[in-house]
Amino acid sequence: GSLLLAVHFYSLPRATPLIPSTALGVLLLILSSLLAYAGIWRSLRNASLLVSLCLTTSVFWCGYGVIFILGGQEVLKDVDDFRSAWVPGLVTFTVALLSISVVGFLCREVILAMVASALSLASAHEVALHYSTAFGSSAVACNYMVVCLVGGYFGVGRILYYLTKEKIALPGTDLAKKKTHEQIQPSSGSVNHFAATGLMLNMLSASVFGCRLLGVTAKLFVGQVPWLWAAGLYQLGICVLSYRAMDVLVATFFGFTSILKFAGGYCLLFPIWQPEEPSFPTPFLVVFSVLFVVLALFLTLRSPVDGLYLLFYVAYCIALACCPKGFFEGGPQGVDVAIFVASALMTLIHLYNGRACAKIPTGKAAVKALLARSRFLKLREGSDLHAPYLGYSKYADAEVLGYACSVLASFAIMMAGDPQAPLATVVIPWVVVAGGILKLLSGSVAFARGKTLESSAFILYAVMWIIWGLTRYGGLYGTTRSFHTAVGIIAFMLFNGFIVFCTLFLNIAWFFYSLTFFLIAVSFLLDAIHALPAGYDIAATLIFGLVSFYCFLSALFSSILEGSCLPMGRPIVQLSGVGGGMTKCLHLPARKASSVKRIADILKNGGTCGIPTDTVYVLVAACNRPDAVEKAHHSKRQAQDRPMSLWISSLKQLEPAKHLFTPLLWDFMEAAWPSPISLVVPRGEWVDFLGMKDSAKYVGTSQSVAIRVPDCSVTTHLIDLVGPIAVTSANPTGEADTTHHNQVYAKLGDKVDAVLCDGPSPENIASTVVDCTKIDSGHIGFFRVGIIPKSQV
Repeated sequence: GSLLLAVHFYSLPRATPLIPSTALGVLLLILSSLLAYAGIWRSLRNASLLVSLCLTTSVFWCGYGVIFILGGQEVLKDVDDFRSAWVPGLVTFTVALLSISVVGFLCREVILAMVASALSLASAHEVALHYSTAFGSSAVACNYMVVCLVGGYFGVGRILYYLTKEKIALPGTDLAKKKTHEQIQPSSGSVNHFAATGLMLNMLSASVFGCRLLGVTAKLFVGQVPWLWAAGLYQLGICVLSYRAMDVLVATFFGFTSILKFAGGYCLLFPIWQPEEPSFPTPFLVVFSVLFVVLALFLTLRSPVDGLYLLFYVAYCIALACCPKGFFEGGPQGVDVAIFVASALMTLIHLYNGRACAKIPTGKAAVKALLARSRFLKLREGSDLHAPYLGYSKYADAEVLGYACSVLASFAIMMAGDPQAPLATVVIPWVVVAGGILKLLSGSVAFARGKTLESSAFILYAVMWIIWGLTRYGGLYGTTRSFHTAVGIIAFMLFNGFIVFCTLFLNIAWFFYSLTFFLIAVSFLLDAIHALPAGYDIAATLIFGLVSFYCFLSALFSSILEGSCLPMGRPIVQLSGVGGGMTKCLHLPARKASSVKRIADILKNGGTCGIPTDTVYVLVAACNRPDAVEKAHHSKRQAQDRPMSLWISSLKQLEPAKHLFTPLLWDFMEAAWPSPISLVVPRGEWVDFLGMKDSAKYVGTSQSVAIRVPDCSVTTHLIDLVGPIAVTSANPTGEADTTHHNQVYAKLGDKVDAVLCDGPSPENIASTVVDCTKIDSGHIGFFRVGIIPKSQV
């Protein structure tokens, strides 16, 4: 990328550049997507300044490339147009890349710091080039050549490192030494390494309007839209990555600020369609400032400096609400200048604190000490802070953003649009982006966390807001289409009716949340058939907005503070086995050895757990804990003719009692195990050798016992840690076998202490149960033919 730009600036004095502007812009867009991929892929391995550099440069070249394309297509016509389009972004990335280079030098990442400083100097020289011809374009090209040389050196060093199998490492290219202190942060969400890039994007949007106020640029026009929309698009990505970093508050904040960026870009595009300036819905902006205030209060409990930073956006929303021309007036632009300065300082703090051992104080320790003394406010901490609702998820809960989007979208439509000028009100970014795109994002994250009903509702409402917002304010909503619109709205209402019915089994808050959305849909329907009573739409949006705001506050309280200050309520209709384990049953990923050890500890202490096997999921208890075996026996309403079976990890555990088995039976067990075959053998004194004690009465019958060695490494390792286990199927008697850990949770979540999660079972059929009680007379029988056929047995 730098080589392309170096060639471009070296050939700039020529009459025709070597690389056409459109081609250069397309190439930069391709390279920006590759850089973004590299940064995200690197972030999954460890935290590094390289992540911030890749993502920042990716945004830079994304906006840069689009402006090159606009220039090549002659949308930008004269020198003033190019200057007004280039300078806001160049100023931002000069400061942002300089921050990365400073932190890089301080943290001894010299190669990375040299690349960042060269890119920063190239941007600074290009700004000077736009204002003075004394600065030649060769200075810009020289800086890009430095990036090429340093990057080439690093690339050669890494290639040598791999080709020589880590024997040769050029100075500054060996990343192995850094991995020891670049560990991925734990799931407590204490550090979000993507926050710095998100703050840089706030600088970018603020620079566009701040430069106009300070006279650095001559006008606000379509040439600056690429910077605003690139910042908004990337900030949506940072929002998702922040959820992956388990940082709910910062992810919600970046979701909010992306809305403002898309709205700003829309306002600059608006003059292309109509000559007048767009109007702003005041109720929306007032509510937006209230949401920012609430978010700032909660963020202050975790980091006072971050909370104070959010107050700049509170002022920004108030300034927009007070100014009829919105982004085009001096009040909001003055706040933009303050946001630029504050964002630059916050970027430096986050970059430095994310890498250095000595931290810049942000007040976290003081607030934590203060809250430790409080009886009412206690921050939620620990490994279960973002425990998934069902199964295993890599994301934090996004419901806070989902409810906030409902509040914003509902209050955005309280200002009726002019039928003659449907685009004149800035509702498309508010409704389509806030109510639609961000709600779609929230639904996707909720689905990843196993919240199937909540995610379905969020996605349905997102589609509704997007379609209605585009048709109503895009001029497609007229008398000729009223019938078709009414049919579509009725279809949405039918879907929502099913969601309302399902929320009866979820909680009271969700029931009212989905029910009040009916009021919104009814107002859309009445408007489509021209039968809307005066004031009904405002009342409907107000009710839905207030219910959504309560859910927003409740989700914030539950994600940040211990205790339920604003409860969501109990299910209106309670079903047995549904939602019983929400607060009790642990979900632990089976691929982690620490999870297996934790399950073993629970079993040793008398607990019962659901675990994966070589067939389906089962419910287990330690044989040396009669109380646990009895609990497991009764937890699934076990029928007396379906006794529990006994599992061991290998036949060696029965070696001391080998003399109590006939030679033929012993040889058959050696040949059959490990496998999904359970052998029903005569009960005898050998049972006492396994330390079953009082558990024996729940395992097998008075004449026989079913015993098995599973062909599953996780299960056998667990038995090695615990000892022999008593096993029964992880489902109430008479129901189908459980083939996923989510099914164990749904059926027995209120009766087990933990579930070892391993996704779908390798098989959908249970084990084969063989009757070996008469094997010495030459006969075997089958109680159940499962995954292993008779012929193989």
